[in-house]
Amino acid sequence: MKDKKACWDGVRNYAARNNLKAMKKGDKALFYHSNEGLCIMGVAELTKEYYQDPGTNETAWVAVDFKPFMVFKKPVPLSELKADPLLKNMKFIQIPRLSVSLVTEIEYQRICKMGQIAPE
Repeated sequence: MKDKKACWDGVRNYAARNNLKAMKKGDKALFYHSNEGLCIMGVAELTKEYYQDPGTNETAWVAVDFKPFMVFKKPVPLSELKADPLLKNMKFIQIPRLSVSLVTEIEYQRICKMGQIAPE
């Protein structure tokens, strides 16, 4: 997320869409590179709650806005996430096609530690 903010749009999965709709301004999200490197790069903060996805006229789909919050000192690869016993039940690991999923506080704390930052 090189820009100061980003729109998260294009989500076309109902479970992921429902997770976007549940997010509130100020919520934190782990930022994952799904096309380059397959790793979590840091944390983003929700700046705008869900609204109509600008990429479609179908009212079923929504988007949200984020801004960077913290960049990990060490990106956390998917392989490390999968190898960590503490993260074995993480929805992101269990349902890899789900682009938006809940992360528990324990999972968040662990991933931040793996990324070598202090969670906020």
